Amino acid sequence: MILVDAGPLKALIDATDSSAARCTAVLQSLRDPMMTTEPALTEACYLLQRDAGALAAQPVLRLVCDGRLLVASLDLPMWSEAARLMAKYADLPMDLADASLVVVASKHSIRRVFTLDSHFRSYRVSDGSAFDILPEDV
Repeated sequence: MILVDAGPLKALIDATDSSAARCTAVLQSLRDPMMTTEPALTEACYLLQRDAGALAAQPVLRLVCDGRLLVASLDLPMWSEAARLMAKYADLPMDLADASLVVVASKHSIRRVFTLDSHFRSYRVSDGSAFDILPEDV
């Protein structure tokens, strides 16, 4: 399983995004299933609609509907942990999408994350492990 942040989701859909080619290359190399979170999916849809129009989020939602992108939900303890992480990493700052991905990574022992956010180099999962980040040049 690989966690996917909002940035790559936007870049995979919006060909005018400066990271589109890099993200497409990463996507073509992936063999593991992809998972995101509701906050990251919401952020991706917002960015797509902001930059490319009202219908721009439709392709990313089709990924979910087609089962190619799984969406993890957070339970109450996970929301509490996300709030704690956002306070811990406030100096970066950590947004809700990032916090939700870190919480899901901790709960499901996932270490690979597809992101354009260099903050993931600083984030740690609950056991102190670092993330394996794709693309590697983030």
